[in-house]
Amino acid sequence: MDINKFPSKLLESAVNEFAKLPGIGRKTALRLVLHLLRQDVEEVNLFGESIIKLRNEVKHCKICNNISDNDICEICANPSRNHSIICVVESIKDVIAIENTHQYNGIYHVLGGIISPMDGIGPNDLKIDLLEENVTKGDVKEIIFALSTTMEGDITNFFLYKKLSKYDVIMSTIARGVSIGDELEYTDELTLGRSIVNRTPFETSLSN
Repeated sequence: MDINKFPSKLLESAVNEFAKLPGIGRKTALRLVLHLLRQDVEEVNLFGESIIKLRNEVKHCKICNNISDNDICEICANPSRNHSIICVVESIKDVIAIENTHQYNGIYHVLGGIISPMDGIGPNDLKIDLLEENVTKGDVKEIIFALSTTMEGDITNFFLYKKLSKYDVIMSTIARGVSIGDELEYTDELTLGRSIVNRTPFETSLSN
């Protein structure tokens, strides 16, 4: 079938919407839509309703900005977590990656991105003020920078370091077992776990 010609406007519309997803071309979008058409109506309805419910009802934790079903996420609400350590990450994908290592028992702060002038993303576009607000409460003893080991990640790390250096907190960064240019979600669990455990003072990374 010529993917530019559809026998149905409904089919074409669905393919166009799927093709808007990252990494999904029109051929893949068509394959996904045709797969849904082969499913029971009830299953497709559940699929659609889950997406709509997610978009309408999902929240961001008031403490760490993580995605949550409630105002406070399960990690921040867990009294067994070490609330004196904050691991700063770019996105929810990094939280999931670190949690899968089972090597970290602190809490997180999700920035929602990293500073990237080329993409028009500056400090004001990130949840940096919320992080500083949590630090000013006085309960935080250490901040771990666990951003991607890219130029943008390093720029963000340095900006945060300069902004938070006036507070009495230890600032560290994940060990360079994570290769330069890597993103956390693509790092294997063993390497990522070790990089958290073997974190180093951020000042040390400035001299490398």
